[in-house]
Formats: sequence, C-alpha cells, structure tokens
Amino acid sequence: MHPILIDFGSFTLYTYGFFLAMGFLAAVWFSKRNARFYDIKPDDVSDLFFVILVSGILGARLLYVLINFEQFESNLLDIFKIWNGGLVFFGGFIAAVAGSVVVLKIKKLPFLKTADTIAPGAALGHGIGRLGCFFAGCCYGRQCDLPFAVRFTHPDSLAPLHVFLHPTQIYMAVANLVLFFILIGLQRHKRFHGMVFLSYIILYSVFRFIIEFFRGDFRGDFFFEFLSLSQGIGIIAVIIAVIFMIKLAVSSNADH
Repeated sequence: MHPILIDFGSFTLYTYGFFLAMGFLAAVWFSKRNARFYDIKPDDVSDLFFVILVSGILGARLLYVLINFEQFESNLLDIFKIWNGGLVFFGGFIAAVAGSVVVLKIKKLPFLKTADTIAPGAALGHGIGRLGCFFAGCCYGRQCDLPFAVRFTHPDSLAPLHVFLHPTQIYMAVANLVLFFILIGLQRHKRFHGMVFLSYIILYSVFRFIIEFFRGDFRGDFFFEFLSLSQGIGIIAVIIAVIFMIKLAVSSNADH
C-alpha cells in the first residue's frame, strides 16, 4: 500500500510508525478515562503505559527477529528499524506483562484490577496499530481470489507484489475493535477483578488462532507446519487464562 506517509526532504514519516503511535495514544487516552470506572488514578495509568510501550516493543521485536533471523544476518542494524514493520504481538504482550508487574509492585497497585482497566484500551490501540501493518505490507495473507482481496504494488512493501492476498491486517484490526466493544460491555457486568483481562487474553487468542490460518508470511512453527508459533502461544495462553478464570470465579462465589 503506502509504507511512507510523508517524504519531504530529509523528513520521512513511515505509515507503520504513525499508526503505531496513534494506537498507543488511543490506548492511553481511553485507559485514563476508564481508570475512573475502577477508582484508579489516571496518572498511574500513564506511568504504566510508558513501561508497556518500551517493554512491549522490545519484546515484540525480539520475538520477530528470533523467528526471522535470516532476514537480519547480513545486516544486524536492520534489527533496530522497527518503523519498517516487524513486531509479534505475543512477544510484546509477555514482555509488557512482565514490565507491568514490576511497576505495579513499586506503585503498590492491584494487578488484576489494573489489568482490567487497561485491557479494553489495549484492544483499541492494537486495532489501530494493525492499520500500520496493512500499509507497510507486513503480516500479509495467503493468496486468494475473494472480491475483497488486496494487491500490494509499492516497491517498499513487505508483502509479495502484484498478487491478490487475504487482507489479514484488516481482519486483525476489525477483530481487535470487536474485542474492544465486547470488553467494554463485559466490564459493566463483571463478577470479579481479572475477568475483563482474562477475557481479553482468551478472545484475542481465539481471534488470532483463526486468522493465522489465512496468513502467508512465515511466523515460526509450533506444531510441524500446521500451527504457527503465535497459535501455539495462544493455545497455552487460553489454557492458563481459563484456569485462572475458573479459580477466580470459584473464589468470588465463595466470598459471596
């Protein structure tokens, strides 16, 4: 599509980076508003998101590089060119959770309650950020002949050129926006802290698992060539989240 949004003299604004930034700002904005619903200070949310941004990008990039290391062997400096695309959500998610735990302990904030606060905003921001993937051409789909298939023609695109592909980036953007609205509705009827956050993990993993079958780029193998690494991580994430969901539900019923 259009990997470069603005190219004026020595100033270049990459579309991927622009939407990544817009997604982050949207996530912070909504989460600060949502913090009032949970009686959490908006400034604490801002501090937390700074750590999420740094650790999330580092983790997402690290996993992408590990999966696609052959792309960087000839020029290791390309590892740092994240504006061209190349982030894996689950790598960023794991790193962001780890970084968040440290911050929450320092600030003495409840983990599950805070996680519920930022989960809808994270889905919203991720949905917007996926539009950057679409313009950069990363995370592209398999070839298809559907009426809504997309064809990349820009020479700097990361997707195969001049062939019709599944718009998997748009699939993920829509899935995340749907997830955002589901979580908004769910938090008004939640029975225990952690329910929104765990639902986010479960539903995102399910959406991602399905959409991965339409992806055409290499994402690493988890089970021979049938399941990708993200699908494997998603299965593990769902199992863990469901176990915690059951434990918290049982604990909540016992308290009542």
